Order: sequence, then structure tokens, then C-alpha cells
Amino acid sequence: MTSYADNFRVLAVPAFRRFFLGQCASLLGDFLAGPALAFAVLGLTGSPARLGLVLAVRLVPTVLFMLLGGAIADRLPRQRVMRWADLARAVAQAASAALILTGQARLWELMALQLVLGTGSALFTPAITGLVQETVPAERRQAANALRSLSQSVAMVVGPLCSVALVVWVGPGWAIAVDSATFLCSAACLRRLGVERAAGPVRANRIGADLAEGWREFTGRTWIWATIAVASVANMAYSTLSVLGPELSIRSFGGAAAWGEFLAAFGLGAVAGGALGLHVRPQRPLRFALVAVSLFASPALVLSQTTATLPALVAFFGGGLGMMVFNPVWETTLQAHVPADRLSRVSAYEWAGCFAAQPLGLALAGPLALDVGLRQVLLVAGILQLAATLSPLLLKEIRDLGAEPATAVACG
Repeated sequence: MTSYADNFRVLAVPAFRRFFLGQCASLLGDFLAGPALAFAVLGLTGSPARLGLVLAVRLVPTVLFMLLGGAIADRLPRQRVMRWADLARAVAQAASAALILTGQARLWELMALQLVLGTGSALFTPAITGLVQETVPAERRQAANALRSLSQSVAMVVGPLCSVALVVWVGPGWAIAVDSATFLCSAACLRRLGVERAAGPVRANRIGADLAEGWREFTGRTWIWATIAVASVANMAYSTLSVLGPELSIRSFGGAAAWGEFLAAFGLGAVAGGALGLHVRPQRPLRFALVAVSLFASPALVLSQTTATLPALVAFFGGGLGMMVFNPVWETTLQAHVPADRLSRVSAYEWAGCFAAQPLGLALAGPLALDVGLRQVLLVAGILQLAATLSPLLLKEIRDLGAEPATAVACG
């Protein structure tokens, strides 16, 4: 184990510090905008099924274009790709906020803007892992990843509470407007990053060849594709909570404020998980991370069984804890085992796989709840999450994978 002070020294790296500050702003905006969009759509349509459709539309381009984003990020300076993606997302959220604030929003317009938002995310996300790898020394990468997770955790606490306050006091459009401004802040930080690097010499081969090489890297490691396959199932199951949770809060827990409290509890758990991620260095990282992330199933399981607030808050805390213990350990393992010039493409397959089934879960949650009941859907979703997150431990390669490549050679 290392001391907490040692972990924060990664912020002395100027490029990472600027990236980190931009991400802190952007993440806060994301967690402001999520609940606000949910209540805006529910207020506009009164339908959880249509809310699920809007959320699914955002994820479709994320899945479709994520692989292209990974190939682009391995060819071009990553921070430049990310900056333009941030600008596109800022415009989309500004337009959404304007429509909601003026009372002119129509469902198809919000869906179209969510398509733009999802496309920007598809270009931005695969570059993150590679950017951290190229700006942070190897011995500091888990600290960098854990700090990113910790900042996300803090945003999970502050964002939903501020979002619900804005929804109640001035309306959801203002929260989405703030999200637009945070994307501009992130773009400004990326502009000052000071790292202008393409991933090696410009290559003449086609994007298709790049993607094929990334696919070989992805499928050539059982521990990667097996973990991502079950993560896709678990995320599909969890996505039902994004659709049904706000409606359940209104029906059984007293209104929109309860959903903000649940998300804040998730964020507090994530803060605890991020702090733990800063401190631990497991010798068998995936074994440790998968056991921890099994707690991710607890919110759906508990909400399916209770109308009491305290057990739900504890369950959301546990879900956030498990997720944020897993994330930095997983990213550090990828950075240790995948070559730098292919990391963004592998990360693109990773993210695309994680998101692949979520649109299905989002789209089906509302109709299934109408047919069989809201709590019944959450119970099945929670059981599916739990089974999926633990199933990779059946594979010896995952149980025994070390923190460093077994074939590593000394440099000198």
C-alpha cells in the first residue's frame, strides 16, 4: 500500500493536472444533467417508456461510433480529438437547455440532440485511457486513474443534489445549461494540455485495418473480452434503474428529491470506493475488482423489495463503492498489459462492449414495467447484475492475472 499523500503527487504532472481539472468540471455537469433530463422528459411526456427511449438514443451513437473514435484517437493527438468532442457536446446541451427553458422542447428534438451528445462521447471516451498513459509515468497511473474515479465520485454526490435543487427551484433546463458550460471548461483545459502527439508516425493503412488490429488485440486476451461481455450484461440490467428509479421515487419515496438523495448516496459510496482505489495495489487485480463490483447490483435488488428510505440509501452507497473500486483497478490493468499504440483501439472495443446492450435495457424497462410491474423488473435486473459480475471468476486466467505482465522485460 502507498500513502494518500503519494497518490496526490501525480497532480504535479502539468498535463495530467490540466486534464484532471477539466474532467472535474465536465463530470460535475454530467451528474447535474442526468437527473434534470429525466425529470424534463417525464414532465414533458409523463412516460417512463419515453424517458427510456431518449436515454437509449444517446447511447446508440456511442456504441456505433466508439470504435471509430478509438481508431482516430490512436492516429491523431488525443487531446485534440477530445477537445472537438467537448465542443460538440457543449453545443448539443446548450440547444437542449434553450428548448426546455423556453418551453418549446419536443421529444424528437431532444432525441436528436442526444444523438449529437452520444456521438461526442464516442469520440471522447476511447482517448481517455491512452491520454493518461501518455501523460503519466507508469508508477503513477493507478493514482491517476483512482483520482479520476474519486473526482467522478464527488461529482456523483454534488451533481444530483444540485440538479434536484435546480429542478425544484428553477427548472431542469438550467442544470443542462450548466452541463454545456462544463464541456467548454473541459475543452479549454485540453487546449492548454501541452501534449501534441499522434500515436507514432502517421500510418498509411486504412481505418479498417486499424480496427482489425484493435480487434485482434481485444479478442487475443480472454481476460479483456470475457470481462467486457459480462459488463455489457450487467450494465444493461443496471440501465433499467435509470428509467424506473425516478418514477419509483415519485410513487413510493415522496418525489424527485428522493431520487437525488439516492444518487447522492451512490456518489458517497463512490467517494469511499475511489479512496480505497487510491490506497490498494492488489496482486490479483481482476479477482479483487470483480468481487468488489458485485455490490453494483445492490440498488436494484433493494429497491425491488422495500419502500423504506434507509435500506435504499445503504444499497446505493454499496453500489457506488463497488463500481469505483473496480474502475481504477481495471484501467490500470489495461494500461499495464496493452501496448500504448493500440490502447485507444482496445479501449474503444472495451467501451463499445460495455455500452452495447444498454440501449436495449433502457428501451425495454418501461414497457416491461407496464407488463409485469416496476419492482419485478428491478428484481430480475438485480439478480442478472449479480450473476454477471461474478461469473468471470470461473476463468482461471482472470483469477490469476497479475498486476504486471508476466513477460515484462527490464529496460536499460
